[in-house]
Amino acid sequence: MITENVKKVLAEIAGGNNLGEKITLVAATKTRTPEEINEAIAAGVCDIGENKVQEFTAKFDAVHGANRHFIGHLQTNKVKYLIGKTHLIHSLDRMELADELQKRAEKANWTADCLIEINIGSELSKSGFSAENALKAYEQLKAYPNIRLRGLMAMLPVSDDSAFLRSLCLCMREIYDTIKRTDGNFTWLSMGMSGDWKLCVECGSNMIRLGTSLFGPRNYPAAT
Repeated sequence: MITENVKKVLAEIAGGNNLGEKITLVAATKTRTPEEINEAIAAGVCDIGENKVQEFTAKFDAVHGANRHFIGHLQTNKVKYLIGKTHLIHSLDRMELADELQKRAEKANWTADCLIEINIGSELSKSGFSAENALKAYEQLKAYPNIRLRGLMAMLPVSDDSAFLRSLCLCMREIYDTIKRTDGNFTWLSMGMSGDWKLCVECGSNMIRLGTSLFGPRNYPAAT
């Protein structure tokens, strides 16, 4: 099933987004076994993303042949476990995290490639910079010598209002384009998960994070 799902999604995104840009598929591997992840990689997945540092480190040596992304909320006391091991951190959502990343990366003589997380729906349950403060946050974050800003990340709110969601997607793309005009490092707009990725791609997303669409429903450990 995983192989078929991966090949189906890769075929769907082969033509790029609405602007003709290549779409990068990141397989969201939360709760997935190394065997499942390796099957997805064998089917053509080149990028995998974990939500939790504990899972990221536990599976690291058992998974082979893919770029490692960190796509979840990152606590400052867990930053040290990702240094030198990530292709891209999607969730640079506050200055406190930037301070810790800079400190750890500088000590390791390493540069952290990151996406600035934008709380595009202004949701209290989600972290990230507001859309209104996105450009200010970018100006502050680009001053860190061991952090390389590669784009933006956002999660759409749950809503049945497709026009509203489309407006949020287009707002994200506008912020992304504004920065990209003067920053050659800006490459990715990471926006779109299993329930909304097609809309996001129609509105300019060029990186999607899919879990259920590739692996099926998650199997969470039973409570003890």
